[in-house]
Amino acid sequence: MPPKPSSTRRPHPVLDVHAFLTSAKMSPRNVRIAKGAVVFAQGAQANSVFYIQEGGIKLAVLSSAGKEAVVAILGPGDFFGEGCLAGQPLRMGTAKAVMKTTLLRIAKRDMVRLLHERPEFSNRFIEHMLTRNIRIEEDLVDQLFNSSEKRLARTLLLLARYGKEDVTPRVLPKLSQETLAEMVGTTRSRVNFFMNKFRKLGLIEYNGVLKVNGSLLSIVLHD
Repeated sequence: MPPKPSSTRRPHPVLDVHAFLTSAKMSPRNVRIAKGAVVFAQGAQANSVFYIQEGGIKLAVLSSAGKEAVVAILGPGDFFGEGCLAGQPLRMGTAKAVMKTTLLRIAKRDMVRLLHERPEFSNRFIEHMLTRNIRIEEDLVDQLFNSSEKRLARTLLLLARYGKEDVTPRVLPKLSQETLAEMVGTTRSRVNFFMNKFRKLGLIEYNGVLKVNGSLLSIVLHD
């Protein structure tokens, strides 16, 4: 049986990266990214790590045949671009904003120093990376075994940052159905069909803004 989706896990406390950097007398660069803008492209020089403060990032890899595979959808509290810390000279994929996004850009040398000099930060960073890797593995299982309806429900819950016992409705920034279809790995028509179904069932609300209710989790957990 596939593992339970990460949307059923209790989220970890937010890591105050800026506070750690300030205490170490480092000045990270605040970057504001428009929806659809590329943070870094596949093959670009890898010399920094990014931390998402607000918004969402899609990580994707492009094959030599021009086919794109979505590796992960990340949100507030997630790091990305950490491959440079392991000696990766070039970016293995492309990072693109799926909505208006605010990032902290941390130079590789500063990140390495912080990890060496601040054990508490190092422990929390490792915890975040392990949690994210587990979620990416679950994304793969999701793609392999679950229907597009379950994948859409899980994607909405992840974007809403739901925890195990959190049932408070969450409002998402405006996302097109084309973007959701790309995240889920299905067609826009299927997304439209299931979004209408979710709305009729009271699992989501949509009136200019998209509100995700905790009851949407029933779709993910239903066998």
